[in-house]
Amino acid sequence: MNAPDIRVEKGHAEPEEVAAITAILLARAAARPSATETHRGRPKAGWRRLEREGGFRAPHSWH
Repeated sequence: MNAPDIRVEKGHAEPEEVAAITAILLARAAARPSATETHRGRPKAGWRRLEREGGFRAPHSWH
C-alpha cells in the first residue's frame, strides 16, 4: 500500500508545492475552533407558507 495521500489531478506540482499545501491542510485540521461560535444561519426560514401570505401582491413586487 504505497498510495500517496495527496494527488494532483491536473497539471504538475513540484514537491515544494505539495509540501506547502500539506502544511496548510494540517494547520487547518489542528486549529481549534474559536471559543465563541457565531450563528451563521438565516434569521428566519428561507421559504414561506402560502396560506399565511396576504391575498394580493402587486405585479411589480419582487416578493
